[in-house]
Amino acid sequence: MTRGVFVTLEGGEGVGKSSALAAVEDEIRAAGFDVLVTREPGGTELGEQVRDWILETHKGQISVIAETLLMFAARAQHLKERILPALTRGQWVLCDRFTDATFAYQGAGRDVSEPLIRQLELAVQGQ
Repeated sequence: MTRGVFVTLEGGEGVGKSSALAAVEDEIRAAGFDVLVTREPGGTELGEQVRDWILETHKGQISVIAETLLMFAARAQHLKERILPALTRGQWVLCDRFTDATFAYQGAGRDVSEPLIRQLELAVQGQ
């Protein structure tokens, strides 16, 4: 069995990621591949709860370190539940944002140190 392909689309709000994601999905499906489309934060029950909690319930009230840890906790679950199993099945996985977004939003946007984000990336993703 062929291992799947993991593709992330990154970008700020309103730049057309959703439209681009749909177009990429259509092209990959037209080429005969099975595709899983997902998002971060989100993609799993835990990820959606983290998304709601950070973006709506506690917007601006959570510490930057707690926010970063929650993002990586959701990502760890996302990898375990959806992304890695799909890749093992040979699916293409299209993800609306991933770790690059953490470097942008929590790193550059909220001043979380790059070395800390890299440590968390290594711990969660093994890279």
